Amino acid sequence: MAFPVAIIGATGYTGGELLRLLVHHPTARVVFVGSRSNHGQPISDFQPHVAGLIDLPLEPVDPDVIASRCRLAFLAVPRGAAMDLAGELVARDVKVIDLGTDFRFKDQAVYKQWYGLDHTRPDVLEEAVYGLTELFRQQVAQARVVGNPGCYPTATSLAIAPLAAAGKLKLDDVAVTAMSGVSGAGRDPKAMYHLPHATENVQPYGVASHRHTPEIEMVLSSFGKGSATVSFTPHLVPMSRGILSTCILTPSETVSAEEVQELYDSFYEGEPFVRVLPQDGPLPHTKAVLGSNRCDVAVRVDPRSGKVIALAAIDNLVKGAAGQAIQNMNVMMGWDETAGLRLPAVYP
Repeated sequence: MAFPVAIIGATGYTGGELLRLLVHHPTARVVFVGSRSNHGQPISDFQPHVAGLIDLPLEPVDPDVIASRCRLAFLAVPRGAAMDLAGELVARDVKVIDLGTDFRFKDQAVYKQWYGLDHTRPDVLEEAVYGLTELFRQQVAQARVVGNPGCYPTATSLAIAPLAAAGKLKLDDVAVTAMSGVSGAGRDPKAMYHLPHATENVQPYGVASHRHTPEIEMVLSSFGKGSATVSFTPHLVPMSRGILSTCILTPSETVSAEEVQELYDSFYEGEPFVRVLPQDGPLPHTKAVLGSNRCDVAVRVDPRSGKVIALAAIDNLVKGAAGQAIQNMNVMMGWDETAGLRLPAVYP
């Protein structure tokens, strides 16, 4: 029997990826697409890649209507918009996966500090689980509400977690430089994403203030011994999609290349979507994961400086958003974790 799901915010890039991936899902079926506007228009007017596959009309976001048709809802909405909606849906026995920011932080003060909003549903926040599946799988399996991670924290946390979990990382000395394609900013146009400005240009932004910084610190602190401090510098690069995160780490003790490679291989053994690249192999690059739910990770030791360099590449719209959300749904429902996600990258 098909499992009915809703996508709220279906006209955006993340909503479009949810639609594309769920076409392949053996159990879940999209039966409701919601939007704040354009009601009555077919979703394929905004997501032409699913024309003839999913031609549902856009509908107003009414919790009663959603609950009457759906058992789970993906919320791909701006910050602040998921709080009350998630509460209304959970009260109607609809599971929620929020692809935005509203259910990532247990600490309401941290959320307000970085996002400037008071959380209106602390009761729902209290039970929400952070959905970085590989690191919090057991909690996700029991959850009714999942806060899907951001794209930068997904790549960065997966790059660093094995070293932090082993207690071999100085948590107060983590430096990350990451690059993202333009789709990571969403569908709404802004000057810096305008083609003449973005093409043939690499732009740092959010320096010493990017909102994904505390999210990375939260994940690393949960795995390491102590509180993490991360210096995070993102860059916009002239491509549509992809994240490459380069993490410069100070180990708490001297480590060899062979030791850290074994550590990473062991930590991710059996993980269907994390591939640890060998010491003598290629390094992660975004083209190798384009369109897939895979994260490629590599780790190197610089014997001159004593630093460990961990790298990770993902597709920001798949493993960094929609694919990970579907992966979380699969875990929540007790299905095969890879269902609907067995797609290789698009190459070249």
